[in-house]
Amino acid sequence: MRIDLHTHSNRSDGTDTPAELVRNARERAGLDIVALTDHDSTAGWEEAQATADDVGGIRVVRGIEISTRYAGASVHLLGYEFDPSYEPLVEELERVLGGRDDRLPLTIARLNELGYAITEEDVRAVAADAISSGRPHIADALIAKGYIASREEAFATLLSPGKPAYVDRYAADLPRAIELLVAAGGRAVIAHPWARESREVLDLRVFADLADIGLAGIEVDHNDHDAKDREALAGMADELGLIRTGSSDYHGTGKVGFPLGANLTDPEQFARLLG
Repeated sequence: MRIDLHTHSNRSDGTDTPAELVRNARERAGLDIVALTDHDSTAGWEEAQATADDVGGIRVVRGIEISTRYAGASVHLLGYEFDPSYEPLVEELERVLGGRDDRLPLTIARLNELGYAITEEDVRAVAADAISSGRPHIADALIAKGYIASREEAFATLLSPGKPAYVDRYAADLPRAIELLVAAGGRAVIAHPWARESREVLDLRVFADLADIGLAGIEVDHNDHDAKDREALAGMADELGLIRTGSSDYHGTGKVGFPLGANLTDPEQFARLLG
């Protein structure tokens, strides 16, 4: 059984529609189970499920990737099969999405000061069906204007923390986000914990504390983790009784080198997570 538990559609910063993503998952990647985990939004769930019903032979796991912060660092939290109408969670997600929207004009202003002639309208045009315009869409607007060649270049030179056009924004508190997902009937898994700045704040002690409040698992197998990272994270997960997941973090053409079906989740681990 082939299981991929972390993908993105154009409802956030992927390039496939939810329908295209599900069809590609089944017909190109040969997946049996795929989770749609758009950033801070569940807007693609209905379309993804309808397509799975039409295609047949594939299960869609309803998911999300929530932007959170822990000890000052950005940490991404995957949530699965929760009640999307649970009001405290809805309110928190609205705050997170609002933070993205509030950041857009500030980032545009910094880019304009740096000599990049783009507007909010340029960004919204490339964001298309996305629920909120984020940094990947700003990168896409810069690409469309011919200023840079890729999202990777935009983040490396302009949009990441410490770079000249970076603007901070609101993110949920990590323990609080875990508690909200659990209260909404869902399961919480830390996404790519040792990618980028989250590596500095997530260790065995922290994972243990988070497990005590409901963390279900760790995304061990991810393209941002090398073999040594994966071995260490798997050991921590096993020591704490946490579930080990693997996934592609697929974004369509928006993220190079992250193909659907990379880093699959073991079926036994999936059974522990969602049955």
